[in-house]
Amino acid sequence: MIQFVATPIGNLKDITLRALEALRGADVIFCEDTRHTLKLLSAYEIRKPLFSCHKFNEREAAEKILSASREGKNVCIVSDAGMPVISDPGREVCRILREAGEPYTVLPGANAALSALILSALPADRFTFLGFLPEKKKERTALLERYASARETLIFHSAPQDVEKDIGDLYAAFGDRDACAVREITKIHESAEPFRLSEGLAGEKRGEYVLVVKGAEEGQDPLALLPVREHVLYYMRQGLDKKEALKRAARDRGVPKSELYKETTDL
Repeated sequence: MIQFVATPIGNLKDITLRALEALRGADVIFCEDTRHTLKLLSAYEIRKPLFSCHKFNEREAAEKILSASREGKNVCIVSDAGMPVISDPGREVCRILREAGEPYTVLPGANAALSALILSALPADRFTFLGFLPEKKKERTALLERYASARETLIFHSAPQDVEKDIGDLYAAFGDRDACAVREITKIHESAEPFRLSEGLAGEKRGEYVLVVKGAEEGQDPLALLPVREHVLYYMRQGLDKKEALKRAARDRGVPKSELYKETTDL
């Protein structure tokens, strides 16, 4: 049997009874970082053989998982925190197992994105989880532009060293919106700080963040919320020359083209 097992995202007491039962009954456990998982297992006096399964060896690990399962062994797959596969290793393992016709199941549990959504107090009836933004600027810009008009709440993961840049890029793509920065979920210093994208997030950035951003308003053109310069650049990135980009941006905003020109002289 192969089981993808959710583990705590902070507080070790957030592990489920089923997860403990599965880990205790496992013959082998594949994990993102053996040192990290060892701390969790030690807290519950569980001793099992550990093997790594991370983004650099996932295909090789998948073959070992498949082989162990076919030998009749109980296999558990965990990430450092939360649900495997979701912004963590495991997707390639799922694909290989599916193609091989090998059954597997999942033991649900702690999830940072959903916890942050609740803590943010932003609309939760419809939402889209987008995880970490792409590192390459072109891919990042394309992704954000695709969701600029989305009405649902958007959820992103962000490392502390990337928070300021990520918020800046969200503002450039979406214009000014309500947002919330959630960090240290389930830990002593858990916090959920509301802010506006135009203002950014004050203070030292520590810990892993979940950025929750309100969707575009109903009946509102999200492009008109962008700073003038970013609005014009949006159309220029689509291949339009500056004159046509200015014309379209002015039409979106309901103002004369001349009103925008002075803010885009260097484009």
